[in-house]
Amino acid sequence: MKEFKILSTTAILGYGFPESSFERGLALEPDVIAVDAGSTDPGPYYLGAGVSFTDRNAVKRDLALMIPAGLKLKVPVIIGTAGGCGAKPHVDWNREIIEDIAKEKGLSFKLAVIPADIDKAVLHKALKDGKISSLHAVPEMTAEDIDDAANIVAQMGHEPIIKALEAGADVILTGRAYDPVVFAALAIYKGYDRALATHLGKILECAAIAATPGSGSDCMFGYVGADYFRIEPLNDARKCTTLSVAAHTLYEKTNPYILPGPGGTLDLKECTFTQETDFAVTVRGTKYIPTIPYTLKLEGVKRVGSRTVSFAATADPVMIEQIDEILPAVKARISDNFKDLADYFIDFKIYGRNVASKTGTMGIFGDKKIKTNDEIRQRPLELSIIIDAVAATQELANTICSFARSTLLHYGYAGRISTAGNLAFPFSPSDLKVGDVYEFCIYHLIEVDDPCVFFPVTAMEFKDGQIIS
Repeated sequence: MKEFKILSTTAILGYGFPESSFERGLALEPDVIAVDAGSTDPGPYYLGAGVSFTDRNAVKRDLALMIPAGLKLKVPVIIGTAGGCGAKPHVDWNREIIEDIAKEKGLSFKLAVIPADIDKAVLHKALKDGKISSLHAVPEMTAEDIDDAANIVAQMGHEPIIKALEAGADVILTGRAYDPVVFAALAIYKGYDRALATHLGKILECAAIAATPGSGSDCMFGYVGADYFRIEPLNDARKCTTLSVAAHTLYEKTNPYILPGPGGTLDLKECTFTQETDFAVTVRGTKYIPTIPYTLKLEGVKRVGSRTVSFAATADPVMIEQIDEILPAVKARISDNFKDLADYFIDFKIYGRNVASKTGTMGIFGDKKIKTNDEIRQRPLELSIIIDAVAATQELANTICSFARSTLLHYGYAGRISTAGNLAFPFSPSDLKVGDVYEFCIYHLIEVDDPCVFFPVTAMEFKDGQIIS
């Protein structure tokens, strides 16, 4: 069986890649050029606000290299989770970039666009019919969650992409998609093993991050054979090892043996990783287990308020010693001053202390104690403090942040020497209006009879850079 070849350009569209690596990949004559463009890693804001977390100029630069190369080689270019989150505003944004490239370069090709937005009425019916279930520790979905959501998408599998390939698309732009499928879809369509193609896609989705040294802005190349896949970097400064490839197989997964996705899971219990060359690794033994009924993951976010933040620092050893007593006292002062206002949140995130607490980087762990070597360390010389205020309106968030900042700035604590102020501020103005705040309200599974039901394929044709249909 002839090897099927896949060129992955970068970890996320817009992260960039060296043209030397890209040209080296093109010389290997790939059967498809693919890139994942999205992630939930940057948090819920981008899905709710309908904006991309990647820069337009950076995305355009990457696609301006990829699309003409694909057309020259006569192989599909597939882009997954357009605009970072894959909702309609993100897909439209990414499609407009493609239109600009086509016009500027006078390109002729067929573009397929596959949206992933879910109508709220459809979800209400599915919820009523018992077709929606929760993921892990996520609460059960409610009708209010659906109504409150700003944007809701479903994570498509490979099937809608195959429909676009069957229709003769040269470039495919998808809404929210399961990350591996943009790399795996054409191989599956050509009859290669679904498990191997999807597992390879799982590694290629982050491109050279799976190499050592890893990079999110460099290319990777994959091969699918009859009973194996092989992966290698396209930069002599990197290599794939059994450790780096196996480690990336576990990337973002809670179970080291089972990787769930649309319509089924990858079973890695009998997987083997072999160092084929100094820089390439071959993988065998991946199995695919269908899920019955077929399920898709839903993602939706709702607006919960507006945020204002202030960045500050202190080098006062007396304040640093008492910081755990000072901050609750400041919060109490805020509560007393605004006792008639209940709809706000205030937090102080402390960085540089090197201990577990409810603040700073380790704040997500709450009161969990983390072993440190503080016993042999001196007191920190300085602390960074982020004042974080969230409220129903931007005006109220501004008020709470401003009061918290001024109160902490002049708070009197035992042993204080200077009365001019406790904090240093790196910016003026000191308070920064962040804007709308979103949180995930939908992170559930929905049962479907047809894996393409939510993902209609829309075709566009370009002739010499102009849209003709």
